[in-house]
Amino acid sequence: MKSISLTIFLTFIGSLCFGQWGLTQEQRDSIYQLTKADHENMKAQIGITVPNRPGPSGNSSDPNAANSDESKVVDYTLPKTLVFENGKQVKSPEDWKERRKELVKLFNEEMYGIVPENVPSVDWKVVSEQDTVTGKYGIKVTRLVGVVDNSAYPDISVEIDVELVIPANATEPVPVVIHYGFIGNFSFGPQTPEPTSFLFSRNEPDWKSQLISNGWGYATIVPSSIQADNGSGLKTGIIGLTNKGEYRKPNHWGSLRAWTWGVSRLVDYLETDDSVDQTRLAIEGLSRYGKAAIVTVVYEPRISLGFIGSSGAGGAKILRRNFGEQVENLAGTGEYHWFCGNFLKYASSKTVDDLPVDAHQLVALCAPRPVFISAGSPFEEGSWVDAKGMFLAGAHAGSVYELLGKRSLETMEFPPLGMPLVMGEVAWRQHAGGHSTGPNWSTWIGWAHKYWDE
Repeated sequence: MKSISLTIFLTFIGSLCFGQWGLTQEQRDSIYQLTKADHENMKAQIGITVPNRPGPSGNSSDPNAANSDESKVVDYTLPKTLVFENGKQVKSPEDWKERRKELVKLFNEEMYGIVPENVPSVDWKVVSEQDTVTGKYGIKVTRLVGVVDNSAYPDISVEIDVELVIPANATEPVPVVIHYGFIGNFSFGPQTPEPTSFLFSRNEPDWKSQLISNGWGYATIVPSSIQADNGSGLKTGIIGLTNKGEYRKPNHWGSLRAWTWGVSRLVDYLETDDSVDQTRLAIEGLSRYGKAAIVTVVYEPRISLGFIGSSGAGGAKILRRNFGEQVENLAGTGEYHWFCGNFLKYASSKTVDDLPVDAHQLVALCAPRPVFISAGSPFEEGSWVDAKGMFLAGAHAGSVYELLGKRSLETMEFPPLGMPLVMGEVAWRQHAGGHSTGPNWSTWIGWAHKYWDE
């Protein structure tokens, strides 16, 4: 980035996502104290009595700056994907179905958490319908609210906020891309693309216009309407409602799985909407929402395509790589709520090398469905998200895709900036912009046509 540092930019984005934008200092202090109390409670539940190891800094000028030098990446050993826990080799698609169950259980227990059985139902209501335009294209906009049944605990209410947009001239059901984000004309950069813009690809329309011009629709779902993006909110939202305002247990879901649950409930609704082709649904997200996007592909089988933007650690990045953000950052008070409580162990009594899973297996769990992994330029986005670590996760997942008769990245060689690898069900491109999926939308759409036009 030219005008602001990545650290400042991500702090700004974090403030928006945490719901802290415009809050008083007293309110922010309250959120911090509640988050700290929840963090300490979880550590006590799992028997951690010492401080967590601190994570590296995202500021390159700090003494404890995260590693951004590829020559300093230490050797690591990835857990085996095509080997059962009993040591037997996975040799067939039928074997993979059983091995997949083992891996999902490990991710449930050690990283993302389980969804309790008593999660209440959702009743979808159409709030408004409007015919309007995006760019030069006519669209039909439907505002939806998913009202969660809180009869078992009326003190907490949850209403999932969604905006569904389809082409106004659609005469048959259309594919829909579900986008983790904000509703409205919210943006972090100029609307007119410029050569130095870090969010927009030069001379391209915005992603919404690109989708509509292809005859596709999109649905924006607001994650914070499902579950707050901070530790202080774990006693509210769908997690707090299900727990009746009490603390989580160590293996209970965090925000990433809660947001995924919200998408699943939206898919329930989309299956009842005659304007939507329920067989052609995709998920897209950036940064923390990129983490949520890949978790969604793993846990929601009705999603047919994934667009995983700069998801980094906790998403599609190899956690064992000491490059950019680390497990210790994820387990700190600013990010631990994304995961289950058991994950805190790997920044305290255990290390990342003790973690029984890693991101290559997360990507593999998406198979055989196609996933496109996206990153920005290190000169604009920075190195915090570890683009090569995300590429390698996709590359190492290839053995599962090939076992299932699909195409992998077919290389372990990290490609040059801008080179798309889009021949197979695992796809990759590192664009020349910053912390955005923006410059990769046109590439993703071209790649998606291969599967949605079949």
